[in-house]
Amino acid sequence: MASSPASTNPRVAALYRYPVKGLSGERLPTVGLGVGQTFPMDRAFALENGPSGFNAAAPAWQPKIKFLCLMQNARLAALMTRYDDNTGVLAIAKDGRTLVEASLDESEGRAAIERFFENYMGGERRGKIRLLAAPGHSFSDLARKVVSVINLESLADLGRSLGRELHPLRFRANLYVRGLAPWAEFDLIGKTLAIGSARLRVLKTTTRCAATEVNPQSAERDIDVPEALWRLRNAADCGIYAEVTDAGTIAEGDPVALAG
Repeated sequence: MASSPASTNPRVAALYRYPVKGLSGERLPTVGLGVGQTFPMDRAFALENGPSGFNAAAPAWQPKIKFLCLMQNARLAALMTRYDDNTGVLAIAKDGRTLVEASLDESEGRAAIERFFENYMGGERRGKIRLLAAPGHSFSDLARKVVSVINLESLADLGRSLGRELHPLRFRANLYVRGLAPWAEFDLIGKTLAIGSARLRVLKTTTRCAATEVNPQSAERDIDVPEALWRLRNAADCGIYAEVTDAGTIAEGDPVALAG
């Protein structure tokens, strides 16, 4: 890919994980990837909004509408969160002020987080809010464990069609790439990418939903992104999903090339 006339030395621009589904992302300088796995701790937790039927003893994929998510709950974007892998502590802040800080490894801490969202969500609650997790499970939008990838040049092209810049975090990707021609990522379906010491096989495009309407800076729905994609591309797709086929480490600035 790096030698293709459609690209100019594509590289990793940023890496993100989202420990709690629907809440803010955390930028990572490097990440170690396992075969067939997501980014470590990506969507490791979810907030059940009323009974979902999720069973932690036998975890199975559930549609995102069963949890708090930006597709339905734009006010989540006003919260800034940080999860500490070593202590299990989740900190939630708004407008620069910490609102709650508690360990998700402890029942009291989980209860404190649940109480916070019971109050914060107000009329958007459909029932009891419960923090969910299960070892090795990811509350991804896909049942398959994947890495989501966004081409920043495609976002720039979409922004030009709208006459405004789009914040990349609307798309909540794990891996942001710069230097690839606009929409050239769709030509990578079925191909394997070499990034750092890892290898990732591109599976499919990402169909966008109402979550991308939410501005991550204002927590307001201000652009109908799926509709804008349809007008520009005759499809609501933006980004790709890839599966890790060879374990390895990737970092910001790493070249992105076709394997082999």
